Amino acid sequence: MNETKENSAQDQYQYDPNNLLESLIEKLNLKNDAALSRALEVAPPLISKIRHRRLPVGASLLIRMHEVSQLSIRDLRHLMGDRRTKFRISDKQFKPKAGGAMSSSTSAP
Repeated sequence: MNETKENSAQDQYQYDPNNLLESLIEKLNLKNDAALSRALEVAPPLISKIRHRRLPVGASLLIRMHEVSQLSIRDLRHLMGDRRTKFRISDKQFKPKAGGAMSSSTSAP
């Protein structure tokens, strides 16, 4: 029983870029994806790739959507089905490489 509830809840909150794109088109009173791409100042194929789930909505595009629509980043993420409350950056992104620049610059002549 609990598994069924969890699955239905997950289905409700799945990633859906089409909902985000359609909501932006409606909010901005635009006619189609081409008009949306002009409003966001991005190439039309970018919107197509997002709509067909071949490309995720990146941070810079999300910020641009915020600037154009005045919707909060949280609201935009909510429209596309992203319900995470926190984002975690991988520790690997901030670890220096072994034998990095420090060791080569401190060697004696």
